[in-house]
Amino acid sequence: MGAPRAPVRHHGRRRVSEVQAPERPRVFADLTPLRTSVHYRRLWLGNSVTWVGQGMTTLAVSLQVYAITRSTFSAGLVGLFALIPLVVFGLYGGAIADTVDRRKLGLASAGGSAVLSAALAAAAFAGFRNVWFLYGIVALQAVCAALNAPARSSMIPRLLPPEQLRAANALNAMTTTFGTLVGPSLGGLIVGLAGYQAAYTIDVLAFAASLYAMWRLPKMLPDRTGAKRASVLDGLRFLATRPNLRMTFFSDFCAMILAHPRALFPAVAVLWFGGDAGTTGLLVAAPAFGALLGGVLSGWQGRIRHHGQAILLSVAAWGTAIAAFGLTRNLWLGLLLLAVAGYADTVSMIFRNTMMQVAAPDEMRGRLQGVFIVVVAGGPRLGDFLAGSVADLTSPAVAVTGGGLACVLAIGLLALYAKGFRRYDAENPTA
Repeated sequence: MGAPRAPVRHHGRRRVSEVQAPERPRVFADLTPLRTSVHYRRLWLGNSVTWVGQGMTTLAVSLQVYAITRSTFSAGLVGLFALIPLVVFGLYGGAIADTVDRRKLGLASAGGSAVLSAALAAAAFAGFRNVWFLYGIVALQAVCAALNAPARSSMIPRLLPPEQLRAANALNAMTTTFGTLVGPSLGGLIVGLAGYQAAYTIDVLAFAASLYAMWRLPKMLPDRTGAKRASVLDGLRFLATRPNLRMTFFSDFCAMILAHPRALFPAVAVLWFGGDAGTTGLLVAAPAFGALLGGVLSGWQGRIRHHGQAILLSVAAWGTAIAAFGLTRNLWLGLLLLAVAGYADTVSMIFRNTMMQVAAPDEMRGRLQGVFIVVVAGGPRLGDFLAGSVADLTSPAVAVTGGGLACVLAIGLLALYAKGFRRYDAENPTA
């Protein structure tokens, strides 16, 4: 007896088979979220423009502080004044996002950032040169960012079905990386051509896109099953009882604390490659370029069900690439390895964000995003401190290669311990 034939249905004179052809493997980013949700499309486009504007302002403030003080230490303090509010207010921003209308919180925080950028522009037009004024604006903008990020991130699962969240996180990663790459470069060019006031003014105008996108959103009240007020401690207690979600943070710590050589790039550029500030710029840009490719070439990730395994392997790939970078003395090979590390980091970030959005209940998403902000803001700074300390006690090569190997060892031990994380299935998500 022959094999059964596929059922068919008649349509006019044609016979249309109900058996569909297999889907072709996807290479580039999945654009389905942009096609299916007009709200998400507006939000993504608005954030893309805003990230570029904020990147311009970040560089312009650093340049202006240095122009006033002629001190690299003073210029470096700009980062510190941004970091502390992000860490302090990140957790509280998540708790607020789990209490109020997230749309209104996103509007208020983005509007606050726009007003602060307008204050920078007004001061620049007036010729007001006070470094503490600039520090204060940077700190307040970091507070607004700490309030905005949990609200914005927890909106996305309300706009898209679960099966589209991974693609949305890949698109968001492209936006963030593109802004990080293009914003500072464009900011430096505009400051050189038209002054600080032009860069700040463009940033104010860029916020209009994000504000318009949030204005058009529906109400985003969080689903509340318990008390009306969302507690930071309740969020941390929830995380303590969810091993898979905890592992997303532990895995990121392995990469960002143990194998984060960014602070050593100026020394490495000179000692290993005989370069200068331009070489340092290439070393800084290489991971960012790889991270951008991680979003652009993310289509294959849609076929991955076991997100925990993908995170473990991508963190191990990051550590391996960093360790190999510490052994090379060829600049172009080194840049390639750093780009590979950046690509692996984006893959890890996409799956970690997707797990948090899918496996966590809506009423906890803001607080988990708040913890995520603290990890993302604080982890690399701890990594810079660790790498610098080890390099000072030994050598940059030991710090870079040893850090990469330590990352691989640590993530391997976590993989052995967290069996549930390895078995995590995106079609049956468990926190």
